[in-house]
Amino acid sequence: MATWAIGDIQGCRIALERLLDRIRFDPSADHLWLVGDLVNRGPDSAGVLDLVISLGERVRTVLGNHDLHLLATAAGIRPLKKRSVLATLLAHPSREKYLNFLLKQPLIVDDPEIDVVMCHAGIYPFWSAAEAARYASEVAGILRGGESTAFLAHMYGNTPARWDPALDGWPRLRFIINAFTRMRYCSPAGELEFDAKGRADLAPAGFLPWFDIPNPRLGRRRLIFGHWSDIGLICRPPFIGLDGGCVWGRQLAAVHLEPARVNIVTVDCG
Repeated sequence: MATWAIGDIQGCRIALERLLDRIRFDPSADHLWLVGDLVNRGPDSAGVLDLVISLGERVRTVLGNHDLHLLATAAGIRPLKKRSVLATLLAHPSREKYLNFLLKQPLIVDDPEIDVVMCHAGIYPFWSAAEAARYASEVAGILRGGESTAFLAHMYGNTPARWDPALDGWPRLRFIINAFTRMRYCSPAGELEFDAKGRADLAPAGFLPWFDIPNPRLGRRRLIFGHWSDIGLICRPPFIGLDGGCVWGRQLAAVHLEPARVNIVTVDCG
């Protein structure tokens, strides 16, 4: 039995199938973790969702910003852009199955047995894993309940940019969702910066990649994330970044989670 985590797929079903073959994934025995952004940009988001849903309890996935954007577009909160690949999903006969599946997914997966935490963009450097899981559950409860449309309508925006436990209402939930699905750069004082998307060494003045800010509260627990294709694959224990930029023609990556030694396997997506 093996547990593998895979980076941002973004509708690249053929690459996903090739990677599963490469790692000899056995759906009767192995487990698959996905860092989010299952959909958008690539040619076959429906095929990716069909494959993931077919794996049932063998797969655990978290929500990424593109998955949330699909939900907001489906709810009429964001307009569908011309030639958007999401149009195929929204007109698909399985539309409701896909949307219901995504609405049930968490923002974080935490498995103490293999000492691994996974989320899409990362964990805010001033949270412990336990705090992150607690805050993530606040958003999950809203998405699975009757306020999902209202939440999606208030989800967009860059403020507040700094965490305060006293935050409440939509600002609190917006910060939580931004930290888990959009975070890249953070200041030593805890302010997030959402406009820059380049390489880690091109950080805006006063900011660092979030994983360069010490977080002793996280300990040495391995943290699997994606989201940041411009920095490519990251192996800086305890941080493992798996967004290889598959949708841009680069790589789709998987990492075997049980061994202490990091074993990243990739397939080319060009």
